[in-house]
Amino acid sequence: MALPPAFLDELRARTPLPALIGRKVRLVRNGRQWKGCCPFHNEKTPSFYVYDDHFHCFGCGAHGDAISFVMRAEGASFPEAVERLAAEAGIEVPKPSREAAAREARARDLHAVLAAAEAAFRRRLRLPEGRAALDYLRRRGLTEETIARFGLGWAGEGRGALAAELKAEGIEPAQLVAAGLMKPRDPDDPRSGLVDLFFQRVIFPIRDRRGRTVSFGGRILGEGQPKYVNGPETALFRKRHSLYGLDLAREGAFRGAAVVAVEGYMDVIALHQAGFAGAVAPLGTALTEEQLEALWQLSPEPVLCFDGDAAGARAAARAAELALPRLRPGRSLRLATLPPGEDPDTLLQRQGRRGFEAVLAAARRLEDAILGLARDAKGDATPTQRAAAKEEILRLCGLIPHRALAEEWRRHALDQFYAAYRPRRAAGPARAASRAPAGPRLPPDPAAARLERARNLLAILLRHPLLLPEVVEALAALDMPEGSCARLQAALLSCAAQGGALDSALLMDQLARSGLGDAIAWVFGTPGLCEASRPEAQPGEALDGWWHFFGLLRGEAELVADCAEAKRKLVETNHPSAQQRLIRLTAALASLRAGEAGQTSMT
Repeated sequence: MALPPAFLDELRARTPLPALIGRKVRLVRNGRQWKGCCPFHNEKTPSFYVYDDHFHCFGCGAHGDAISFVMRAEGASFPEAVERLAAEAGIEVPKPSREAAAREARARDLHAVLAAAEAAFRRRLRLPEGRAALDYLRRRGLTEETIARFGLGWAGEGRGALAAELKAEGIEPAQLVAAGLMKPRDPDDPRSGLVDLFFQRVIFPIRDRRGRTVSFGGRILGEGQPKYVNGPETALFRKRHSLYGLDLAREGAFRGAAVVAVEGYMDVIALHQAGFAGAVAPLGTALTEEQLEALWQLSPEPVLCFDGDAAGARAAARAAELALPRLRPGRSLRLATLPPGEDPDTLLQRQGRRGFEAVLAAARRLEDAILGLARDAKGDATPTQRAAAKEEILRLCGLIPHRALAEEWRRHALDQFYAAYRPRRAAGPARAASRAPAGPRLPPDPAAARLERARNLLAILLRHPLLLPEVVEALAALDMPEGSCARLQAALLSCAAQGGALDSALLMDQLARSGLGDAIAWVFGTPGLCEASRPEAQPGEALDGWWHFFGLLRGEAELVADCAEAKRKLVETNHPSAQQRLIRLTAALASLRAGEAGQTSMT
């Protein structure tokens, strides 16, 4: 008996495809997707691409999802592949039964009922009775193409009209109840009859990630409460798992659009019409864990857009509390704040596309927002409040389960805290007079200086592992300090030999899983790392920084020998890589001879 499509959809959604395929294929990020050499045919130039929910090889044509990859790569049958992925995802494979088959048949019937209802609502929008609704949508600036694309409609003025219209298609009132379109007039009295759930409202179809209508939302025209209503929970519709516009945002994210979560139906529609094809919205509730996971299926760093008032600040704090325990390397958030009194729809009407582009450009990464969230929660006007804000920073970062990531976020947020609240010192003669006489300067500890140089060199590689293939020979030649440095050096050399991950977050996650989480925490746990080790450093800057610390660690005699060997190889091969290696080694030697050996960081 076939497995329920809803179960298979959930299994695919819970299986990160790049991580699954990355176990067998060396993948590198290429924009919003990943690429590598195809595991199904021999090739030297990568033509195998991995997206959020499927893979495709432009060389041999191999194509599929997580299940088909396991079947093809491991020779597993369909049931074996499903069992294996379900075990990893922590979900149970449904047991075949007549009841399950009956549920799936009812689900197929409900999809047909909802599709017929959507068609009826759309027809009514073009009838005289829907004229006011159509005028409302046009006044809101929606084009005919947008109205059609989102399937907008009108729930008529005559009660029972939908049931009467769909009866001609063989749809019974009981099916409309199961689809969330009608309900008993009195739930306690089955003889009270049925009433329409949507009555005199503009209709917004709610679709799943595959574009199938699963429920509806409705907006009243004029005065009245509630202004918006959503359909009830049904066999097809679970509000906590659904996002309005998800099917269209999935396509937009695939084409490179930023994924943005906003508040309402009209915000999503207006943003899509303005070209922001990754917009989605929760359905009248605060963001849920399931919705957050759906966002991460579309993008590793979706944007949450909040109002610029106290309510927006509270919503941002709730979102952070929800997200932090679910973060891991390669998965985060950005927080965007709208101007006071604006929502995305009104902002687009007043300022056009550039207005919302400015909001997205100003979005803060969640790690940069931790200080603001702590300050909003605890205040900062008094020493007691600032101490409480510092404790809140530690609490928030402590919610992150990934040890190395939590330590890095904690360091980053505390750096911001100390920079914001460090006491300002007096300047000029008064400051000079207040200083105590300086004692004799102690010579630096050579062992400590060498350890700090090794820490910086490793930090650069951990942040920029794309440098690894270029410097692997030089890294192998270094005599690193015992302990964490030597362990990380060996692990990086092993990673280079095996073609390991060349994405920083994936690399550190891989090393942490192999028992090096404490070593990574040591590298990034103390302030004072060089600029070249920062994530935003350009590749050229990072490479220059690496060779700088290599020269300090290698020593003059060894560098002289390295330069001689590099010259010999350049004469033999005349290869650009040999020339580049000679240039780097010569620069490192010159730097060492110029007296930079006493430095431990680069500015």
